[in-house]
Amino acid sequence: MRFKGLDLNLLAALDVLLECRSVSRAADVLNLSQPAVSAALGRLRTFFGDELLTTHGKRMYPTAYAEALMPQVRDCLRGVELMISSSTVFDPLTSQRTFRIIASDYVIVAAIVPLVARLVEIAPAVRLEMVLPNEVSIEHVAQGKADLLVTPQDFTSPELASELLYEERHVVAGWSENPVFKRPLTEEDVMSAGHVGVAMGNARLGVFSDKHFMMLGRDRRVEVTTASFTTVPWLLKDTMRLAVMHERLAETMSAWFPIAYAPLPFEIPLMRQMMQFHTTRRSDAGLAWLREELRNITT
Repeated sequence: MRFKGLDLNLLAALDVLLECRSVSRAADVLNLSQPAVSAALGRLRTFFGDELLTTHGKRMYPTAYAEALMPQVRDCLRGVELMISSSTVFDPLTSQRTFRIIASDYVIVAAIVPLVARLVEIAPAVRLEMVLPNEVSIEHVAQGKADLLVTPQDFTSPELASELLYEERHVVAGWSENPVFKRPLTEEDVMSAGHVGVAMGNARLGVFSDKHFMMLGRDRRVEVTTASFTTVPWLLKDTMRLAVMHERLAETMSAWFPIAYAPLPFEIPLMRQMMQFHTTRRSDAGLAWLREELRNITT
């Protein structure tokens, strides 16, 4: 299909080329041969009258014109994607749609795993693609690269639409043989023990409980830091270390690991777990269905 002389299929190729900055990598992403992608780049150069990507050594770099063009290309593709996906009619029994969800491994355990089991009956051809949160998660939702971001309210973006998914308590978890769980847990028990902490992404971002420990003026002795919530039980087993854990995760993991958990001996606010999505997707019937199913699962 052409629009004012441009084959619109080339826009998708241009977006991938500008992101990958490599014909071979772009070919892998597009599932095309390298000659086909090279030919597409040649046609794009002819149409725009610009080299778009220039080679220096073994790497390719976008020209100044291509840098200016990049956000316009992405806005165009995002608009097309939103137009296609935002149908007012959605039948989960027959839909073959893929939803990309950005969520931590804790959310996957608490909400996505039970949803996946339910999809077998209510939406057998719907596919879910899970992506762990990182420093560009909000940007990816804004650009249409992800359908939904599930994140604590403390980390939401005012630029995206938000809805409450559920509220979560935090508990203290540890090895089931740790003697502190044989009696009511005290603040001294918690603060004198070594802890397992969690830091997310390449930037080692702190999590909800860390923020509120600082606000309370309490300084834990974190002896081990891991990149995911679901690895915490492995690091508690056979040790006297403790961890502050989401109650839903602690409940699930206690069925698989020898861990115990107890209420915090001091107050941390309930964590409000939010669903964020592009504001233009409010009328997307499929996305509305997904959000409602997640709410039903976690109620």
